[in-house]
Amino acid sequence: MPGVIDDTSLPSRAKLASIDKSQIQDKLPRLIPRKKASPSQNPLPVVEAPQLPPAPDHSTLDFHEPTRRILSLHDHELFQASPTHNLLLSFVFSLSEAAADKKISFLPIEEAPDIVQKLLSILSSIEDTIEQCPPADQGGSRFGNPAFRNFLDSISTQSSSWHSSLGLPSCSAISEVSIYLLNSFGNRTRIDYGSGHELNFIVWLLCLNRLSLLPVSTLPALALLIFPRYIHLMRKIQSTYYLEPAGSHGVWGLDDYHFLPFLFGASQLLHHPYIRPLSIHNQLILEEEGDDYLYLDMVRETMASKSVKGLKWTQPMLDDISGAKNWEKVEQGMRRMFVKEVLGKLPVMQHFLFGSLVPAVEGMSSEKEVGWKPEAEEKEGGEVVVEGDGETRHVHRDDAWGDCCGIKIPSTVAAKQEARKKGEEEGLRRIPFD
Repeated sequence: MPGVIDDTSLPSRAKLASIDKSQIQDKLPRLIPRKKASPSQNPLPVVEAPQLPPAPDHSTLDFHEPTRRILSLHDHELFQASPTHNLLLSFVFSLSEAAADKKISFLPIEEAPDIVQKLLSILSSIEDTIEQCPPADQGGSRFGNPAFRNFLDSISTQSSSWHSSLGLPSCSAISEVSIYLLNSFGNRTRIDYGSGHELNFIVWLLCLNRLSLLPVSTLPALALLIFPRYIHLMRKIQSTYYLEPAGSHGVWGLDDYHFLPFLFGASQLLHHPYIRPLSIHNQLILEEEGDDYLYLDMVRETMASKSVKGLKWTQPMLDDISGAKNWEKVEQGMRRMFVKEVLGKLPVMQHFLFGSLVPAVEGMSSEKEVGWKPEAEEKEGGEVVVEGDGETRHVHRDDAWGDCCGIKIPSTVAAKQEARKKGEEEGLRRIPFD
């Protein structure tokens, strides 16, 4: 009969009672409680800062003009295992830690120590020198402007008096330390700039620290006042003289010129209450907070220098990093990148200069031994190998994207400036399929 259940097709209560319950349990899937994911068996190492050693006894130092000593892969390996490598790590990471959880405006300029005020005055004098050495007319060329060489020559003539005002102990000390400042603004021959030149500025500060002129107590002022001032000075130099990026693909997708502002900037934001790594895509946050945080300022400047809208197209690595869970991961990643991609790359470190304050180690080659010309007189940037008979030859690296040869690449800053001169500047273009 429709709508009526046939009881004969169902098992009786007695039949159900006779079924072995253990058989039923064996057929049912076992319920396993969820467990928290176990930590990674191979976590990325945390890069700790070696302790900054005390300043050396100045009376034991033999001041001399710094020269290149990393002239081969073997030299680079010796450097990476040397106390000087640890000294650089210690100073850079100490600067980063000094900036932790602090805005740039945390330390008012008028409250800075006298030695910091003198450094700021030197940077202001360098900016004034730009006005005295205007760029040459290149007919719209976007490559390096030769007037940059006049700019460097002018700085070189003023450098001695600047360093005397800082209280350096002797003329030989001034000759050694001033070389690092002069090399902080780019290569005179190739008219380019990269992370190696930025490192020279840090080494200049390190040398002043080794001479006890910049004690540890000044590190916050160096990170929050001096270094941001240097970055803004470099932007003016780059836009005036069209400095070419020292490499064919920018600094690993972060920026065409700089690296350390991202390390110090990530440290500034370590425990910020509302700015997250993903916030770099928020234009309002960039505008409101960019003046106080180096990381945001760099992103803002990078976006302003491009003609295409969207970090995923212009700076894909920055876009990827924005997906990090917190700023601690970003800061640790920047530390690892500094060790591997700056100090750990021969195409960068082959230009590094060693003196008495930042010494080379025994066994490293010297320019005199292999018959090399000074860095300023060399036209081709490139990795070399020192042969057994002392001869040198240029080699090409498979992992350096051609950077070892110093391929000439016009800067996006130059393109922006030329468009502005012609009145052709326009807003950011969207990729059609974005």
